[in-house]
Amino acid sequence: MKTLFKNREMLLVVAIVALVALIAIRFPPFVAPRNLANVYNDTSILIILALGQMAVILTRCIDLSMAANLALSGMVAAMINAAMPGLPIPLVILIAMVLGAVLGSLNGLLVWKLDIPPIVVTLGTLTIYRGLIFVLTNGAWINAHQMSEAFKALPRTPLLGFPVLSWLSLVMIGIMFLVMSRTPLGRAFFAVGGNPHAAVYAGIDVGRTRFFAYCLSGTLAGLAGYLWVSRYAVAYVDIAAGFELDIIAACVIGGISIAGGIGSVGGAVLGALFLGIIKNALPVVDISPFAQMAISGTVIIIAVAVNARAERRKGRVILKKAEAVHV
Repeated sequence: MKTLFKNREMLLVVAIVALVALIAIRFPPFVAPRNLANVYNDTSILIILALGQMAVILTRCIDLSMAANLALSGMVAAMINAAMPGLPIPLVILIAMVLGAVLGSLNGLLVWKLDIPPIVVTLGTLTIYRGLIFVLTNGAWINAHQMSEAFKALPRTPLLGFPVLSWLSLVMIGIMFLVMSRTPLGRAFFAVGGNPHAAVYAGIDVGRTRFFAYCLSGTLAGLAGYLWVSRYAVAYVDIAAGFELDIIAACVIGGISIAGGIGSVGGAVLGALFLGIIKNALPVVDISPFAQMAISGTVIIIAVAVNARAERRKGRVILKKAEAVHV
């Protein structure tokens, strides 16, 4: 049992179950199966984005521009649909994902080729992408009546009892699990984050690996951009403003180390779900928005402290082993 609870994912599962149980005491309808399915659906976009952020953080980088990438890709998708409503929706989604990948690759190139700190690069591109939305639209909104019914319907369309949005997030989870566990690229993400110098000796190009991580996060941000504007049937300059903090928080809560090299797909998903449950539950139990912010911030700080303690403990074990060898 003790070994079981050392597993971060299992701890998160227990924490989520305990959180849901506490909410159910105050508001029993929250645990109804249909409501829980709705909570997952509401969290699906955050899950997709957390998976992309996870890949970047694993390589000792960070992407603060994901929400801005989402906003720009979503706005372009909405503008294309408004101008050409007959264009097939899969093609619109593909355009959004390609645009997202291009925006992500810009981050990757700046980090790789110019060796600029990732936090500086993505803080800069965050502002650029938001500014581009204003340049493209002059600050105008694209509302529901300007979007085609097919464009708005896809995320909400039921399939085997669940909306397509939920199924898409499950598909992304499956794809990312395969990428991270079964491909050389996934293993390279962990190697670069764990020890960049050793990765070089193993024949891994650190800069190129980080570039691909940013491309991956950008692609998922582009997909999330379409899903966001179509689900909420509106696109504007400040869409998803500040959402990058939720994305990073989901990763941190899920045990993905900011120092790189430690994390998992399951952790990212569970971290996003934990945050999603909090954000869905706090309003229904009559907690004020200001208290909600404080609670969310407290959870993030606790998660960071737990992560730091776990990594420090691992470091001590290595040092003890090294001392034993010298003796």
